[in-house]
Amino acid sequence: MNQPQYLSVTALTQYLKAKLENDPHLKKILLKGEISNFKAHSSGHFYFSLKDDKAQISAMMFSTYAKNINFMPKDGDKVLVEGYISLYEARGSYSISVYQMTLDGIGELFLKYENLRKEFEALGYFDPSLKKPIPKFPRAIGVITSPTGAVIQDIKNTVSRRYLLTKIVLYPALVQGEGSKDDLVKKIKKANEDNLVDVIILGRGGGSIEDLWSFNEAEVVVAIHESKIPIITAIGHETDTTLSDFVSDLRAPTPTAAAELATPNVLDLKQDIKENTRLLNYYINEKIKQIKTNLLNLDERLVLSSPKAKLDQEKKNTVNLVSKLNQVYQVKLLDLNYQTNLYRQRLISPKDKIERLNERLVDLRYKLNQNYQNKLTLSTYQFNTLREALKSINPLSVMERGFALTMKDDKVLTSIKDVKENDLITVELKDGKLKTKVIEKEVKSHE
Repeated sequence: MNQPQYLSVTALTQYLKAKLENDPHLKKILLKGEISNFKAHSSGHFYFSLKDDKAQISAMMFSTYAKNINFMPKDGDKVLVEGYISLYEARGSYSISVYQMTLDGIGELFLKYENLRKEFEALGYFDPSLKKPIPKFPRAIGVITSPTGAVIQDIKNTVSRRYLLTKIVLYPALVQGEGSKDDLVKKIKKANEDNLVDVIILGRGGGSIEDLWSFNEAEVVVAIHESKIPIITAIGHETDTTLSDFVSDLRAPTPTAAAELATPNVLDLKQDIKENTRLLNYYINEKIKQIKTNLLNLDERLVLSSPKAKLDQEKKNTVNLVSKLNQVYQVKLLDLNYQTNLYRQRLISPKDKIERLNERLVDLRYKLNQNYQNKLTLSTYQFNTLREALKSINPLSVMERGFALTMKDDKVLTSIKDVKENDLITVELKDGKLKTKVIEKEVKSHE
């Protein structure tokens, strides 16, 4: 009996790998599904799962292919992928290796929408400072929409209810499908060329992103941006936002709201008229009161400003001025008299001045002579005193009394210690010198 042949796990896995990777039907697979468990590795590879409502498959995308896609995948994205089946032997699991990936349907449109939005934003098309003001009292409103839809009826009903002094000019246009983009651009330009309206409402009813796509087209955005007439957009539902809404001068959530934004409310106008009438009456009454007050003031000023009153006032002013002038005159006169007396007292005749100067001269001459005599007597006394003092210390005067000056080698001797026996010394007397020789020294003993 033959023993059964057992395969190793590796052998089975290798067999399955060869089957899967060599199957021509699995070398190029087109799949669509939803991304889950997405991870972007630091190496640039993508790892994720593709799933539908009943199954899922592991997937990976090498960095070589990942860098070529024009969006960043995330969980929940609906995608279309191209790839091939591969099997990872270490785990025995199969997966799809993706080399091309695009967004599926709506996702692709949304990506295009985002790219266009960023492009126009960078160009400054959405700058709030470029928004044109909506006229408060429009004479005519242009409406670019489908002539058979509910939009035009809603706008007409709203305008007729709110403001009867304006008219509606319809520019029928395709708002969906082939040719709608060009038709919308054409009607915007025509409204500007006609120049019959003060404001334009660009609107349509709700729908999917595909239905509203004409209002995201670049040509329509440019036409709205270049419009000289302000444009209010009312496209889709309140949650729908198209590129036309970003570039328009005002966005309304619905066509009815657009008509309300484009027109004043007759009830509000009546209320404004009533309030303005009340204010006008108030200001007129206040103005009349002010005029009456001014008339009373003018009347009083007229009485005070009559010729007689002015003449009386001038007389009073003249009397006051004369009185003040007399007072000033008296004060000035007294001051001048006082100054005159002072000058008179200070004034001295030339003769008196000469006599005073002579007396001054005599006095100074006497003082000079006295000072001279005193100085001479003092100097004579000081001279005699110095002479006597000099005489007392003069060596010659001492010699007169028998003293002598003893020298050795032209040096004065003051001690016996400075000489030795047989030294030659000079003795100077008052009338000459003696050359002598020391024969003997006798030192005094100190008691």
